[in-house]
Amino acid sequence: MLAPGGAAGTWSALGPVRLRIARPAGTLEPWKDAATHEHRSMSIDGLVWEDHPPLRRPVLVAGFEGWTDAADAASDAVAWLARRFGGRRFAWIDPEEHVDFQSTRPRVELVDGVTRSIVWPANECMAAPVEGSEHDLVVLIGVEPNVRWRSFCRAVISVARETRCELVVTLGALLADVPHTRPMSITGTATDPALIARLGLERSRYEGPTGIVGVLHDACREAGLVSVSLWAPVPHYVAAPPNPVATLELVTRFGRLTGIAMDTHDLQADAQTWRARVSEVVAGDDQVAQYVRQLEERLDAEAAEHDEPTVEGELPSGDDLAAELEQYLRDQRDNG
Repeated sequence: MLAPGGAAGTWSALGPVRLRIARPAGTLEPWKDAATHEHRSMSIDGLVWEDHPPLRRPVLVAGFEGWTDAADAASDAVAWLARRFGGRRFAWIDPEEHVDFQSTRPRVELVDGVTRSIVWPANECMAAPVEGSEHDLVVLIGVEPNVRWRSFCRAVISVARETRCELVVTLGALLADVPHTRPMSITGTATDPALIARLGLERSRYEGPTGIVGVLHDACREAGLVSVSLWAPVPHYVAAPPNPVATLELVTRFGRLTGIAMDTHDLQADAQTWRARVSEVVAGDDQVAQYVRQLEERLDAEAAEHDEPTVEGELPSGDDLAAELEQYLRDQRDNG
């Protein structure tokens, strides 16, 4: 298994496979409205509040472009959630505080083919009411910061506390030795040993470099916030974004975890098209096709050895997962 978001082992033959998922309108442009400048002097750790929306037992879900976002699967997942539930920005984290613009550069875009607009890297908090659910969402869409990560995490935790979030869920994607032809296994871990046992998760055994998702997960633990981290493995031989299969699985697992029902027909259609196109390209390259067969054989052998197609840390499926989490959160409120 490779490091999250790396590019080693990518097959150039699969480079043309690209099905871009649009981001919510109005995101990634916190400086577009000049009025936001008035709030900057009042920010702490770069956090700027525009509104304090009423939310029902909210869950904060976050994904970041960068090292822990292989094939843009995690950032596309949170963007889809914001779009699906009509997220509206109520706070943002000033990029001047946490972004090195020589490493994460702003983009120049044409408007009406004439006027050029600067689009700055951004981290935006969006309120998304969810009808028919016990939980509304706080969706954090953004980019991995370059500097002052602890300050950045304090800003995120401030949002979670101010909005009274009961749970923080981080989404990530990593490159792995998995075939695109097999069902994807989402893995997860949590900060609380009791929640780990209740949801059938695993304590992370990873040691080595980490990204902002790992740092934020640990910051939540230190702050006493309940948090869960969900990860999607992306086939490293088709690492170019997007990967709607991984995005779909992250969204689906998040829905099962929180008990939030959602219509994913658009993602399912994108995932089916993506798989078909990748299989077509693989079939045209004998070397890649042989490699994929080797991955399939190894995965099938591991499944047979365990008598079922599971992997370490794989999340349980069905309504039991949401029920266990809901009971845990209820116990937390009763004991708090």
